[in-house]
Amino acid sequence: MPSLFASYLRVYEPLTAFDRERQVFWRRYVREGRAVAPQEGPVRQRTAVIEGLGAGWTRLPDLPEEAYVLEADDTLLVCPWNLRLRVAEAALSARDGVPSVIADAFVPPVLAGQARAVVDDWRSGARVLEHGVPRVHEQIATWGVPLRWFVFVDLGERDLVLRADRRSLRYRTEISKARRRASRALSVLRKSVGDAPITEAVEEGARWLEEFHPRSVVELDYGGLVDLLSDTILEEDDSPGLVAAGLAALSRGDADGATEVYENLVTRWRAIQLLERCN
Repeated sequence: MPSLFASYLRVYEPLTAFDRERQVFWRRYVREGRAVAPQEGPVRQRTAVIEGLGAGWTRLPDLPEEAYVLEADDTLLVCPWNLRLRVAEAALSARDGVPSVIADAFVPPVLAGQARAVVDDWRSGARVLEHGVPRVHEQIATWGVPLRWFVFVDLGERDLVLRADRRSLRYRTEISKARRRASRALSVLRKSVGDAPITEAVEEGARWLEEFHPRSVVELDYGGLVDLLSDTILEEDDSPGLVAAGLAALSRGDADGATEVYENLVTRWRAIQLLERCN
């Protein structure tokens, strides 16, 4: 199965962020060598979901509890997939704003009802008390990287691998740094553009980061997008630096400079987004 042309924003939490039962589970999971590499994860996730849903899409199956695992400074960090919840949320989202006859064809009412029950249970107080604050550790964007994600990382944190057997581009940073960058960006955006969509998007991302343990690690992964980009383009990609430059321009009142940076970013990523329409 081919790679997904998608990017990922993940948070890896230390085991102390989970309840005792989950800590035991994830330690055993790692000890048994079951952890999945980020390069393999998206295809594994899609395969598990498709096989679990079956041809009729009439039930929301129990999906495997898997995770990405990272070791940083002798600390084990885990990014659970939360597949069942994510499938439930996707099923409900697919029905939003769609005529009922079309919605029922893609997501049957029986499946939608089960999905609503899963989401309500996850968000309920009982779930919170039993398992701690509910958190979805991975966000996904297809055919590009949301510009707001670049706010959380720095160009100096780039990890680029260009080998015949593996190509990847990702950024990893301490969540404390990501939060500070988000806070500074929000301060600049609120003063310069007010309650614009970009301000609301960064604010939503900042709230999401606040859900996690303070010793977590944030990862922005270009995922399958690297298959759409040449080695030269990947080597020259400086999107986090451009976002930082744009915010710096806004902070000093240089609207023209900020506009130029924004247009460069939009042009760069629109070329990737348009590939979705290629036949």
